[in-house]
Amino acid sequence: MKPGFIDKFIDRLRRADPDAVQRHVLRIVQEKGFLESVFDALREGVIVTGTGGRIHYINLAACALFGISRKDSLGEPIESRLRGLDWADLTRGGQVVSRDMEIFYPENRYLNFYVAPLHAEAEEKSEQVENLGHVLLLRDVTQSRRSEEERIESEKLNALTMLAAGVAHEIGNPLNSLNIHLQLIGRKLKKAPPKLAADLGEMVEICRGEVQRLDFIVTSFLSAVRPTSPQLRMVDINELLRDSVRFLAPEIADRGIKVVLRLHPTLPLLSVDEDQIKQVFYNILRNASQALGSGSKGRVTITTDMDDATVSMRFTDTGPGISPENLGRITEPYFTTKAAGSGLGLLIVHRIVREHGGEVEIKSREGDGTTVTIFLPRMEKRMRYLPGPSPEPTGSDNGDRIIDID
Repeated sequence: MKPGFIDKFIDRLRRADPDAVQRHVLRIVQEKGFLESVFDALREGVIVTGTGGRIHYINLAACALFGISRKDSLGEPIESRLRGLDWADLTRGGQVVSRDMEIFYPENRYLNFYVAPLHAEAEEKSEQVENLGHVLLLRDVTQSRRSEEERIESEKLNALTMLAAGVAHEIGNPLNSLNIHLQLIGRKLKKAPPKLAADLGEMVEICRGEVQRLDFIVTSFLSAVRPTSPQLRMVDINELLRDSVRFLAPEIADRGIKVVLRLHPTLPLLSVDEDQIKQVFYNILRNASQALGSGSKGRVTITTDMDDATVSMRFTDTGPGISPENLGRITEPYFTTKAAGSGLGLLIVHRIVREHGGEVEIKSREGDGTTVTIFLPRMEKRMRYLPGPSPEPTGSDNGDRIIDID
């Protein structure tokens, strides 16, 4: 069996004089420390393994990406530290491999990784190249992937906006014409024989109801995609919620639903478009009441809260919840599980909240209700008094206090 790389290295050291060995070892140590410092400064992850797949080196960036400790990882099989990675399959062919992966801990991220074999240089052309292990390079592509998703979403909305003008012209005008002619037919039916008037009148009412339904769909579609500029002013979000609940009170009471308000008493005023934010609340409350159904004796709990950056409005219902397959589609245009729904309500909610610089979060589980949370940015807090120098003890309590100015 031909001697391995380590055997060759040791044999050369035996033939060298002590001073040369000392110089070589010192140089190796210095270069190792230098290279480790360089690798730790990289934002990309670097992992080096031996032939058995055990970790020989891992830089700080790789440790941070996977939430692992360098001390606990060295000498361990790479698959035990990077669970879900099929290392044997990746390295079987001895070729360079580049793939993408999604990780969920410590953060949900997308990574592109590059696996390359490490080979020892052959002294002679006839010698077989020896495999020393592999290097794994990791690059965080989360931001670029999300930017691509946002670009695709923006292109979808732009396409819908262009379609909106055609829809308004091609469908809106004929609907108006149909409505006018149905009104004329209704007037003429008043002069017709009673039996004929009753039979045809029922058909006319059905047609009129369908025209109104189509007009509602067209109007909802235009509201969802038409660009608008919010008319901002400082408002009390709690008061907007109370107004929205009062406006929908008859509809909610008719279904036997109870609304519980748990409002934070000291929310700051927010700069929002009052009418648009009310439309957001109407859509969410209507969705919740429709999900609960008539006579369900269900409950919708509305909670407001805040942190340093945002004000949150959480709507939690006790309805049947949403299945996992439908939860991923509820913001798609026209997707609805309701018999008479337009499938545009949540699209309108997302558009309005996004234009206000906020976010929408939807959580649901079948049989356990649904929670929709709106996050809106609060006014930036830029001033506060800092504590002054500590006074000399005097026996009395005159300590400084930090005072925040909103």
